[in-house]
Amino acid sequence: MIPTVEWKEGTVRLLDQRLLPGRVEILECRDYQTVADAIRELRVRGAPAIGVAAAMGVALGAEAVQEAEFMPFQKAVLAICDELGATRPTAVNLFWALERMKGVLAENSHCSAFDLKRLLVEEALRIRQEDLAMNHSIGKHGASLIEDGQCILTHCNAGALATAGYGTALGVVRAAWEQGKKIHVYAEETRPVLQGARLTTWELMQDQIPVTLITDNMAGSLMREGVIHLCLVGADRIAANGDVANKIGTYTVAVLAKAHKIPFFVAAPSSTIDLATPSGDQIPIEQRPAHEVTSLNGGSPIAPKGVHVLNPAFDVTPADLVTAIITERGIFKPSELAATFRL
Repeated sequence: MIPTVEWKEGTVRLLDQRLLPGRVEILECRDYQTVADAIRELRVRGAPAIGVAAAMGVALGAEAVQEAEFMPFQKAVLAICDELGATRPTAVNLFWALERMKGVLAENSHCSAFDLKRLLVEEALRIRQEDLAMNHSIGKHGASLIEDGQCILTHCNAGALATAGYGTALGVVRAAWEQGKKIHVYAEETRPVLQGARLTTWELMQDQIPVTLITDNMAGSLMREGVIHLCLVGADRIAANGDVANKIGTYTVAVLAKAHKIPFFVAAPSSTIDLATPSGDQIPIEQRPAHEVTSLNGGSPIAPKGVHVLNPAFDVTPADLVTAIITERGIFKPSELAATFRL
């Protein structure tokens, strides 16, 4: 796979996901504002990838800071963190990564600005490498839940494109495929931005993993016919009680899975688990622009001009609808997360 986000020669390089699958282009960000815009505009998306991009954005912004003394330097970098943190409110990996970058400053107040810039770059690269390692571990654990010959329903994109590479939910799919299991993925299109249609199918086809695209309203019918054996999704934030925030429509899939007695699994790294948020009721839900609903991928209108639009980017799936959560540390019931990860 083409790297989703990488640091190269003092620039942040992002695979521009707004253009997929029609064009494969790399967006070169030479300042942190361009990184912030890319996150806001979904040019880079997926909670882990957003976290990595934000960390690299901080490092990129710090490179341009002129102050030599620690306090003015720290103030400037913290302002960069605030601007990046204001891009998208739901994905907790964004804030987790920014806290990691702030920690570098707090722990190295004795260092020169030159050394701090180097340390910030190193931390951003470390976050990227950790995400890759976590995704491979998630895949290894999750593959044990998939049997040979099963059909898997996915929603949105939780693959290499949503992470530093390999993927969370699609990392599980990849690991099962690499083990020789003959599986088939049914990818929901994921209205309104079509991450499933544009990204998940493209990504799986790159790896020659069998995939069938379906519209969002086909899932229940396929479950009733016995076509779907399990559901597998990612997450943008998991509350302490195991409630899961993910792309809008995930809750619908979970309800349907429960009604048809089909396992509903969530794959996410520990950086997505937010123990400071008690339940899904406290997770902020991002509201996106109306044009995403009233047109297809910014093209011709599909709704009357001026119609009132509701466009929440995420919904919350209650913990009691989640069969298990797959992390880099193993597979857990939602009720086990708080005790396990608080340690």
